[in-house]
Amino acid sequence: MKVYLDYSASTPVDKRVLDAMLPYFREHFGNASSIHSYGREAKYALEQARENIAQVIRAQPEEIYFTSGGTESDNWALTGYCINNKNRGNHIVTNNAEHHAVINTCKFLEAQGFEVTYLPIEPDGTLNLNELKDAVTGRTLIVSIMHVNNEIGTVNDLKAIGKVVKEKGAVFHTDGAQSFGKVPIDVNTMNIDMLSMSSHKLYGPKGVGVLYIRKGTNIAKLMYGGGHERNRRSGTENIPAIVGFGTAAKICKREMEKESKTLIELRTYFWDKIQENIPDVRLNGQWEQRLPGNLNVSFKDADGESVLLSLDLHGIAVSAGSACESGSIKPSHVITALKMPPEYAKSAIRFTLGRWTTRSELDYTVSVLKDIIERVRSLK
Repeated sequence: MKVYLDYSASTPVDKRVLDAMLPYFREHFGNASSIHSYGREAKYALEQARENIAQVIRAQPEEIYFTSGGTESDNWALTGYCINNKNRGNHIVTNNAEHHAVINTCKFLEAQGFEVTYLPIEPDGTLNLNELKDAVTGRTLIVSIMHVNNEIGTVNDLKAIGKVVKEKGAVFHTDGAQSFGKVPIDVNTMNIDMLSMSSHKLYGPKGVGVLYIRKGTNIAKLMYGGGHERNRRSGTENIPAIVGFGTAAKICKREMEKESKTLIELRTYFWDKIQENIPDVRLNGQWEQRLPGNLNVSFKDADGESVLLSLDLHGIAVSAGSACESGSIKPSHVITALKMPPEYAKSAIRFTLGRWTTRSELDYTVSVLKDIIERVRSLK
């Protein structure tokens, strides 16, 4: 039996998304910048996708800019804003559990003379608002706090965070790669100025993302060329992928509430089964403020890499952290930031459920996992 429980790393493309994309490889293959009928067809598809994505976050279509993915969007938001506004300040605020697309961009900016404050997270993965208030000063250009942690699934209170940032006069960016299409986002009530999104996290194709940029935000161009994406990110648009992203977003907007309820029920069932069958387990991150399909668990005195590889041999795909950190045998920076006991830190496993997860798959996983944990612990 093969079981895929790594939906936070990437999702299979929904058949409805694939069906929407296929005509744009052959029948409607025009360049969206061409003025003839082929180009107009592509342009219409491009703008329709922009509209579909904007509706999910209550933005305006002209505030949606297509990129190659979440990493590019994070890089552009931070470097683009800091470069264009360095006369106003040189300070950035983020936290020590962000995705490496944010952390490593901040490190790059530090090398360019900017100062960065890396706020610690609480033991449950949340951000301390009082520490945020103290960190943001008159020199702070931008605050970048992710919506949902990609490893432990904790959902940050963006409305409260955005209120603090707005009151302090800084710009608020959030990495929404894990949350877009899965939990509600309103860029206006949350005071979000820039929001990064990625298609392949919500049943769309890889290689396409979005950066939402609020009107009036002073951000440098990402790429120079023919003036595409309102002269901010030049380059011929990947219309099939963009159509796929737009279609995936439309489906998620329509089905988000129902799908979230189903995933919470499955996650609760799975967690109950794990606790019933395996002693000395620990939940990492919040339970209530959590991405519906995320379950990050540590097994006392068990080596995470051994557990992950053993599960893979039984056809079960999970993660020991972020997919971007594959190959690392050390606890991830997120798990380290939680400051958990060492006997649990090295065994954190991320199970992420999705649109096609079934109870029978979860039952099989628990059965296999029980035997693996017993064996790994016996070798200690």
